[in-house]
Amino acid sequence: MNTKTTTRTPAIIAATALFTTLIFIITTQIPPILIPATSGYFNMGEVAIYVAALLFGPFVGAFAGGIGTALSDVYLGFAHFAPGTLIIKGAEGAIVGLLNIKLKKRIQNTTIRAIISIATGGSVMVLGYFLYENLIALLIPSLEIYALIEIPINIGQMLIGLIIAVPIVHAVQRVFPQFKNHL
Repeated sequence: MNTKTTTRTPAIIAATALFTTLIFIITTQIPPILIPATSGYFNMGEVAIYVAALLFGPFVGAFAGGIGTALSDVYLGFAHFAPGTLIIKGAEGAIVGLLNIKLKKRIQNTTIRAIISIATGGSVMVLGYFLYENLIALLIPSLEIYALIEIPINIGQMLIGLIIAVPIVHAVQRVFPQFKNHL
């Protein structure tokens, strides 16, 4: 029996529930900015996805990122985005968390590791929404979605998420040094 995995299970379950809720609250309660060209919205949930993935790894990042933001889409009246959001934000959280772990062997600097992980996962989010919005534009032409317009907005969302999440991760690791060796 792998004691490392079994002793982490309650902590991972708790972190997953906490971050799923936190992502939902941040995404819905920090006023999202509507983007009429895509029938979507700019939000700050990215910050919590990155923090979750960097502190607790790919499972927490994927589950909390996908479920928390998909529920936000439904709650805010953007249900047509929820299926894509579930997959796109889930993949983003998984990639950030997994890449951060994989880079730990090669890059000791946590800031550089986090930037590379977020830039990679965030790029998947930007591409994912571009493809999904094009699909939605074909399936529901009445929404008049112009996916190309959202690319710079999603890049901005990723960069703002990075700028805010990295110092939060550093602060959490200073206060709770056990998180440095958690993964």
